[in-house]
This record gives sequence, structure tokens and C-alpha cells, in this order.
Amino acid sequence: MSIQAYQNAARKTESPRQTEYRAFAVATRGLIDASALPDSEVGRRAEALSMNRRLWSLLASDCAAEGNSLPQPLRAQIISLAMFVDRHSSAVMRQGASFDVLVEINRSIMQGLSPALASAGASQP
Repeated sequence: MSIQAYQNAARKTESPRQTEYRAFAVATRGLIDASALPDSEVGRRAEALSMNRRLWSLLASDCAAEGNSLPQPLRAQIISLAMFVDRHSSAVMRQGASFDVLVEINRSIMQGLSPALASAGASQP
């Protein structure tokens, strides 16, 4: 089975929550890999940061859209995190700031999206 066929099948069977988890997993893996690169690998480091920024930008846009069903305080927090991610990503490239903060933020979001946690929370009153 080709990778494209697998990806198509996964998209058809994944819940939105699983898709978001997978997107964060890919972006986080990119950040971790980029953080291990030497500073001279500017292009590859910037590519990982850009992918993560796009993910957060998409989330912020979705949270700002009319009709988003998330509670307003949560939407505001996600937008705030997206703005922080954008600023910190610039600091990583321009000032040599650490990737670690971005990785930890993504991991925290992944914990909240985790299928195991979601199903455990759904079974509790």
C-alpha cells in the first residue's frame, strides 16, 4: 500500500480531534529534529518553525471565525498561544532562543487531544 493511499484512508477514518493530534505530532517532530540541527542549517530550522507557525495560525483563524463552537475563553487562549508561538519562533531564528518552549506547548496540546485521554474523559460523569 502506498503512503498516499494510507494517508487518504487515515483522513477518511480520523475524527477531527485525531487529525489535530496528528498535525501537532508532525509539527512537534519537526521542531525536535530542527532543534538538533546545527545553527548553520538555517533553512531546515526555518522550515520546521514555519510549519508549526502555519498550524498555529490555522488554529487561531478557526478560533476567530464566527460559528466556532469552543467556549470564548478557550478560543482567546488558543489565539494568545498562537501569537506567542509566532513571536517565539522569530526569537528562535533571530536570537537563538530555544525550541524547547514550542515543543512543550505542542506536547501539552497533544496531551489534551490524546485519544486515550478523550475516551477516558468521555466515560467519566
